[in-house]
Amino acid sequence: MNKLKQANLYRSELIPVSGKLVERYNKCLVKLGFTKTKLNTFHIDGIGWSPEIAEEKGDINYLNNGEANPHGIIISPLQKGKPVYLPFHTFDKDMMKYIFKIHGIKIKDITRDSAICLDFDQGIDAFYEPLDVLKYNIVKVNFHLIDNLDKVKEAQLELVEEFNRSNNFISETMHQKLLDSAKTYGDLRHRDLQLHELQYTTDSFYTRAFGGVYVLRDFIVPIIVFEDEMWHKEAIKDTTHDVLIYHIQQSELIEKLRSHSIISCDLEAEVKTERYNRIKNYMMFLHLKETQHPLNNILDDPILFKSYLNKLDITSRKKVMSVERYLEKIETSNTFKIADVVDTKLYLSLHKPHSSLEAKHQDLIWKLLVKIAPKDVLYWYWYDKEDFYNNFKTWDDSFKDWVVETISNNI
Repeated sequence: MNKLKQANLYRSELIPVSGKLVERYNKCLVKLGFTKTKLNTFHIDGIGWSPEIAEEKGDINYLNNGEANPHGIIISPLQKGKPVYLPFHTFDKDMMKYIFKIHGIKIKDITRDSAICLDFDQGIDAFYEPLDVLKYNIVKVNFHLIDNLDKVKEAQLELVEEFNRSNNFISETMHQKLLDSAKTYGDLRHRDLQLHELQYTTDSFYTRAFGGVYVLRDFIVPIIVFEDEMWHKEAIKDTTHDVLIYHIQQSELIEKLRSHSIISCDLEAEVKTERYNRIKNYMMFLHLKETQHPLNNILDDPILFKSYLNKLDITSRKKVMSVERYLEKIETSNTFKIADVVDTKLYLSLHKPHSSLEAKHQDLIWKLLVKIAPKDVLYWYWYDKEDFYNNFKTWDDSFKDWVVETISNNI
């Protein structure tokens, strides 16, 4: 992963945590029902998730109390606008933006000497069956301060009121109570520590619950897409919901998405794009075995590309160039079908969200398409980072160089 780190492409916007912030973070973990970290330094993202703590605990979802109860931690105003590197839902980043938009000033004040635990409550105590994800509607965001600082403020105000009552101002005991509270928590009397509940309304989204589920509810008929085959088989037993249910690798899914104008593919237009070139280069990489030249040179040099293309076996050569071959064939005859000439995965990877979709829905559909056919390294990096990272580790060093350069040139 060093090549990605050097190019600032691997979790480059994480916030370092050390000293007092570690103590506050641990208090949040305990308040949320988790165990403390033993680490003295680590990094966090916009929602408070830490890759080092996830590795320490052996659980990437260590901020969840079950799949239905995700949480977040805010210990610094620097978290505003930072990426959420491993969102449990695709709307997590938007929720954090909303939180800082409404409560940003108060958060900046509170995190001077405290920390905030976030409880994302969608009204579901626990999941019992896969179509429970349809219950997502309004997510209530509740805020809890460590050391119950808001309650301490109320206690301080009561002490001041008592101090001003009758002759209590001469009481040494009264003086000591005020001093003890001020030394421990500071003067809280004039600070606004009330973070009222927020409500965030969901529409279509992706969740990592049940092995990964896409909920497309803003179209003609709600469509539910499962990444996990076991949960898909469980879901199709349901007869109470009026929804369409698919496994992500079902060919019928692509047909349905096209018929609902959710995705589209114009091969003649796509073949002229940079995205097509990236996909074709990735296909070439998959079929190259032993090479005398570095892979990044082969993919960037048209002469070397043609040279190695001609060294491939005929089946591999046809797959890499299947789109061009199909477009050439239909110029002379309209009897050819795409499925007869174009490699299936290559064809799927050239689909894109329909132009009529809203931007947020396009992002969700891009994520789905990348998961179905990860061939474009740029979109793979953008929409499925963890899977991209896992695959990146296995690639040839010279191909990694090409990938890093490709991504860097498009950011």
